[in-house]
Amino acid sequence: MRLCVPVHEASVRRRAYEVRLSPKIVFRFCNLLPFFVFILFTHPWSADAESTNPAAPPNPITAAPQPSQSAPALPDAPQSSEAGNISGTVLDTNDAVVQGATISISGMAIKQTATSGANGQFEFQGLPPGSYTLKVDGRGMNTFTSQPFDLNPGQFLIVPTIRLGVSGGVTSVTVTADKEQLAEQQVRIAEQQRVGGVIPNFYSSYDWDAPPMMAKQKFKLSFRSLIDPVSIVTVAGIAGAEQYKGLFPGYGSGIEGYGKRFGAAYANRFAGDMLSRAAFPAIFHQDPRYFYKGKGTIRSRAFYAISRAVVTRTDDGALRPNYSEILGDFSAGAISNLYYPQSDRGFSLVLLNGATGVGANAVSNLIREFLLKGLTSHVPKGANGQP
Repeated sequence: MRLCVPVHEASVRRRAYEVRLSPKIVFRFCNLLPFFVFILFTHPWSADAESTNPAAPPNPITAAPQPSQSAPALPDAPQSSEAGNISGTVLDTNDAVVQGATISISGMAIKQTATSGANGQFEFQGLPPGSYTLKVDGRGMNTFTSQPFDLNPGQFLIVPTIRLGVSGGVTSVTVTADKEQLAEQQVRIAEQQRVGGVIPNFYSSYDWDAPPMMAKQKFKLSFRSLIDPVSIVTVAGIAGAEQYKGLFPGYGSGIEGYGKRFGAAYANRFAGDMLSRAAFPAIFHQDPRYFYKGKGTIRSRAFYAISRAVVTRTDDGALRPNYSEILGDFSAGAISNLYYPQSDRGFSLVLLNGATGVGANAVSNLIREFLLKGLTSHVPKGANGQP
């Protein structure tokens, strides 16, 4: 007979568990427990877990800002897209290039210098936008200082042309040209001056300090004016007017009478110009030119122009009675007695031609002073008469 004893399953598992957790096993586990705890907290996976765990609080040591080992930061430099350029040209008052002038620019905590080149130009590059001032110094010239001006971001600014005048101080000047060369230069300047580019205006000087002409140049300019086509046409017009008015009837009429009048008028012109503008100026060392005033009231300028018929400048710049003009005109009147008709000769002819010459000179000076400068070609730049 088989005896069946019921055994509960839970009690079996309990006994099995109790076997596994016998006192000997528990004792060994307790001895190894500190070792496992040490491994757990010292292994690298604890730091990784800490860094990857978003809930982990930051380590106060590692979270604190560390000092930077890089170089100290400098002020921001202007971006290349914002930098601009400033350029310009330096000339003198005669529009000649000034080479070697020193240009200083200041503004925006920047101060730079440059030197004008062979064409008078200068340039400053890579400037930040802002307000600037230019200062220009040329040797023997006045200093130029500009008003403050603005440079916009990325702008290539060309400043207006800078013109430097000669310094008013004591300046040492070495003249390399001799008197002959300077006198020849004055003749070349005079020969280019024409009203409307046609009518000679040889005896007007718009440079108040123009060098004097020597005797040779005085004769040369006088002869050049006498053979000028416009002068010959003018004499032809005077002869025609005399014939039309019936002056000097002893010459007759027709082509023959006109020819005699033309010859007499040209002889008067030739004698008057050669004596009053060449011979006597060479003898008395006087300048035959009219020096344009251009300053003062109309009355003062008119008085000056009329007075130059009887007062003139010497070669050394002093004022003297105009012996050259007065003696030249009256001497030409006396010479005219040699070729005018017998009935018209005499002292009255001398007075007439002499007074006419002096009066015509006064009138021509008024025209030179008030009308001709603006109509005359090739007037030297910067020559504006009395300083």
